[in-house]
Amino acid sequence: MNNDIGLRIKSARERKNISQDAMAMHLDITQSNYGRLEKSDSRLTAPKLQTIAKVLEVNIAFLFDEKSSKAIHQHNNKNAQAYNVETIESVINADKDHIESLKDEIAHLRSMLKDKA
Repeated sequence: MNNDIGLRIKSARERKNISQDAMAMHLDITQSNYGRLEKSDSRLTAPKLQTIAKVLEVNIAFLFDEKSSKAIHQHNNKNAQAYNVETIESVINADKDHIESLKDEIAHLRSMLKDKA
């Protein structure tokens, strides 16, 4: 996966004069972990993208470089947000796959601990 989203996030953050430290605080992660988000799109989750878009005052479609004609608008608060359904679904599916692989890894580590006990 290329790093287009991370580059758009970094660019928007810098235009707003927001530090990586401040963004990390909004996401409840360390600055170094936030820096990695800007460098690797694969680390971005849907909830993190929503928070980033809110802090940077952009819609999620902007982060994905999507035109709003391809997006669904949700009016559940004062500010409408645009979402590209296909892109969000792919992020969610990637998160699900990552969660499953982590579950498998945890099960494997538990079995290794049992074998040593």
